[in-house]
Amino acid sequence: MASPAKQSSKKLRILLFPFFATSHIGPYTDLAFHLVAARPGAVEATVAVTPANASVVLSALARRGPSSDGATVQVATYPFPVVDGLPPGVENLSAAAATDAWRIDAAAWNEDQMRPGQECLVRERSPDAIITDIHFSWNVDTAADLGVPCVTFHAIGTFPTLALVNLASSGGVHDATASTVTVPGFPSPDIRVPVTELPDFLRTRQTVPRSSGNRAASAQGRCLGLAVNTFFDLEHGYILRILRELALGLEASGKSFLWVIRADTWMPPEGWKERVGDRGMVVTGWAPQTLILAHPAFITERLITQVLAIGERLWPEGAGVRSTNAEEHELIPAEAVARAVAGFMEPGGAGDAARSRIKELSAKAHAAMEEGGSSYNDLRRLIDDIMKERRAGA
Repeated sequence: MASPAKQSSKKLRILLFPFFATSHIGPYTDLAFHLVAARPGAVEATVAVTPANASVVLSALARRGPSSDGATVQVATYPFPVVDGLPPGVENLSAAAATDAWRIDAAAWNEDQMRPGQECLVRERSPDAIITDIHFSWNVDTAADLGVPCVTFHAIGTFPTLALVNLASSGGVHDATASTVTVPGFPSPDIRVPVTELPDFLRTRQTVPRSSGNRAASAQGRCLGLAVNTFFDLEHGYILRILRELALGLEASGKSFLWVIRADTWMPPEGWKERVGDRGMVVTGWAPQTLILAHPAFITERLITQVLAIGERLWPEGAGVRSTNAEEHELIPAEAVARAVAGFMEPGGAGDAARSRIKELSAKAHAAMEEGGSSYNDLRRLIDDIMKERRAGA
């Protein structure tokens, strides 16, 4: 075992595993960049991808240019499996033919195909922490075997993450003839989404077996934390609602619990603490999670947020393969397109309002990443928690 002096001076080595889509690899690369920049000289971040996806990481880093302190993000590769129907070198959703994109998604969820290469790289690199996409749930177990923490990072925001979870929990699309589906679990008015805009696994359940979804949900519960691609001012309503629902659910369960929460300004529902009494223990700081995760009463909610992108589609590439069947989409005539574009671009119209809103959100996003901002603080909390986990396991 390393001495305390050597242990404290050692760089924190974080290995990140994004899904095989540019819309995931980009945010993961940005997160790696910010982790290194947050603690120059103390954090070493490596993005792990298959060979054909290495250029996506390098392009994302090149757009940022050299960091002021000379810190760099490393790239490591592991083999992409042989997949029936996919030509060699096609390892990204954007590189696959529309009719074959589902094969990449299915391969990503396939533990037998993906785990050996990823686990080999993990053991070779021996990181202090793993940050993994939801597809690769087995990385939680690999991290546990090595005695290091694992964080699941969603490349989408809080709302789409919660919407996907709620839709999946409700069984996806029940009426095959319906044109829209109501997203459950949100306050009124109802949020309805076109069925053709849903990920394939919610529409057909063929891409992702239910067992894989169950494993992913179970793995997230064993993670050190869950990170989402957002910032507080963009989705604070959903973040606070998640905490409220967790609090009320724990109360209604009638069971004893320990709840570790990192939301400094959040207050539980009125009278909640009195009603729960001694049955519940709430810890608002860091807790030695590796020592208590095995306890059946342990529940954690980690609000680690990160500013990476604004204005992404509700169901971005990689959340699930979108429909490629042209017959499933309503044909919009050119005249309607022309009217919509003209109206949007008209001075004083919807376009001006949208541009004003974007400027407002952009300013808030930058403020979140500035010193003292919500994402600035959350990123450093994540690093601090991982470091504490490393010391606790040393």
